[in-house]
Amino acid sequence: MTDTTVVILGGGVGGLVAADALRRQLPQSHRIVLVEKNADHAFAPSFLWVMTGDRKPAQITRKVRRLVPAGVEVVQAQALGIDAAARRVETSAGPLAYDFLIVALGAELAPEIFPGLGEGGHTFYTLDGAARLRSALQDFSGGRLALVVAGLPYKCPAAPYEGAMLLADFFRQRGVAGRVELHLFTPEAQPMPVAGPELGQAVRSMVEARGITFHPLHRLAAVDAHARELRFEGQEAFRYDLLIAVPPHRGPGLLREAGLANEAGWAPANPATLSTRFENVYAIGDAAAVPLPGRWKLDVPLLLPKAGVFAHAQALVVARRIAGQITGAKAEDKFCGDGYCMLEAGESVSGFAFGNFFAEPSPEVTLRKIGKTWHWGKVLLEKWWLAPPGAKRWSLQLALRMGSKALGIPAAL
Repeated sequence: MTDTTVVILGGGVGGLVAADALRRQLPQSHRIVLVEKNADHAFAPSFLWVMTGDRKPAQITRKVRRLVPAGVEVVQAQALGIDAAARRVETSAGPLAYDFLIVALGAELAPEIFPGLGEGGHTFYTLDGAARLRSALQDFSGGRLALVVAGLPYKCPAAPYEGAMLLADFFRQRGVAGRVELHLFTPEAQPMPVAGPELGQAVRSMVEARGITFHPLHRLAAVDAHARELRFEGQEAFRYDLLIAVPPHRGPGLLREAGLANEAGWAPANPATLSTRFENVYAIGDAAAVPLPGRWKLDVPLLLPKAGVFAHAQALVVARRIAGQITGAKAEDKFCGDGYCMLEAGESVSGFAFGNFFAEPSPEVTLRKIGKTWHWGKVLLEKWWLAPPGAKRWSLQLALRMGSKALGIPAAL
């Protein structure tokens, strides 16, 4: 194939991994363009540590240009539209023609869906929000704290439960745990239901063992910021003194305008190849709707959770398939549905959940015994992710070899 252009929309986990992998696999004559509206990349798994004061924002941010290898063009611009017929994307910096397109735009937060949610509450789902929440927690000396999942789906399904347990530990360390009531509300029947009942019960037990009251099947209906009250469908209202929310999520608007989105606003993608309905257009990460094979609810396919670990693996699959098409090499890589999560529980300990989400008839996901090993694994992951590309390669290879042997993590991850 003659020299080609691969455009990647979004500089989150999926976009950065795809850019790095493509640059390593393709000759320099092929152009790789990463379009990202922000100059800085923030490592989202560490937002919870910003909330507790264990990290400062500057410690978990890097310039996007520092996180991609030489030979990747970074265009700091807003993606405005996709013309699949013309193979062109519109950006605030001008149009870009592509031969292959990877949509890795993530999910947008939409607190405005519930008036009062943004004005009357806090969130750790953004870097600025986590920093503001840190200040609010320092001033909070007692009362009822409500942590509410405001809508489905949301990215990082473990985060609300990690957040609740880290908050319990935070108040314990401050010596005010006895004056704080922690309540966690979710519209789901159990924590992370797509991972199966066994894992859900294990996580619920971890949460409740830390004195957190768990409220399943609570679908948010309204927020009265003035009265500090949450209202739920078919459930009693709840008055709070401090509100923390996982805001509603929605797909990027340009997906719908381009004809890439389903009715829910996400881009349907083939579970194995991540291809979309448009030729040479792929969707990965949070923006994608990836059905779980053989899993349905009310005639609607259940979807893969939105998490960085899946965006990472999907990016590698798509990069190999595109590189194979360009170079003529055999490329039959498929996304297999394996995923893992290090579940922070406070006191510098963490659990480790791992499994195959594509397993039928139900996922095969287990939670390892919590301990400090998994906590330090998450710390090392943070350091690795924020390192320059050259430093990542050798450290990842070493970590995979050591991890697969000592920690039981499959070396293919």
